[in-house]
Order: sequence, then C-alpha cells, then structure tokens
Amino acid sequence: MITVRYFAGARAAAGVAEEKVEAATLDELVRVLEAAHGAALGRVLTAASFLVDEVICHDRQAALPEGAGVDILPPFAGG
Repeated sequence: MITVRYFAGARAAAGVAEEKVEAATLDELVRVLEAAHGAALGRVLTAASFLVDEVICHDRQAALPEGAGVDILPPFAGG
C-alpha cells in the first residue's frame, strides 16, 4: 500500500487529505487516483509534482516501494 497525501488544489479535487492505495508506479497511481476521484483530479495530476518518500520523482515509470509515501503538490501561485 502507498500512502498518498494531497496538498492545496489536489486536496480540493480529491476531496480527502490522505488515503492508502495500491500502485506499482507513479503512472499507475495517477490512473488509480483519476478513476477513484474523477477528471478534476486528473487535470491537477497532469501538472502536479510528486514527492516519493520526500524526494522529487520525475520518472513516472519508476517502481514505488511498498509502504512509500507520495505527496502530490499542484503548482502553487504567488511567491
């Protein structure tokens, strides 16, 4: 199981702050989350950054370790 934590617009689109899901890669995780929460979250996920165990991950085919924490961070406005 992977623990997914949502922030800002991702949290609003998902309707939850955190959940546990099964996924082997980030690509699979994105598909699972969009199927569970709909197109609004899917749009956020296309632009989001993903932290896997607090490290930015750009390779969506990389294996997610069992028990990993994935933070989903949409683009933030301001500065």
